[in-house]
Amino acid sequence: MAYDHELADRIRDLVAGEDGIAEQPMFGGLAFLINGNMSVAASGQGGLLVRVDPAETESLVDGERVTPMVMRGQEMRGWLRVDAAAVGAAGRLEQWVARGVAHARSLPAKGKGRRRSTAATGRTEPQHDT
Repeated sequence: MAYDHELADRIRDLVAGEDGIAEQPMFGGLAFLINGNMSVAASGQGGLLVRVDPAETESLVDGERVTPMVMRGQEMRGWLRVDAAAVGAAGRLEQWVARGVAHARSLPAKGKGRRRSTAATGRTEPQHDT
């Protein structure tokens, strides 16, 4: 199953103003990364794949519309599948996207050209590997 392009467009609209945003095919869908960390994806299995704080996984799972991501038979704490019906309304999608973006921002930047926050200004600036 291909990912839902309309859902990807809705996500794209929500993250358009984010610093450090990138799109990348991932897990059979289209992922939106913040400074190299996946935040949310239009899943190739339908609905969303959302990255959250692993400590929140159990409290967010309802067993019906929100389930843990399973990879190679293992539940992945901090990765949730959210059914398409659970994000049909704009406000619901916005909540999940915001949760994924917030968690991705809390992680150290990845990859070449990664960014780090400066304590004095709160802005980000390139971090160069030496």
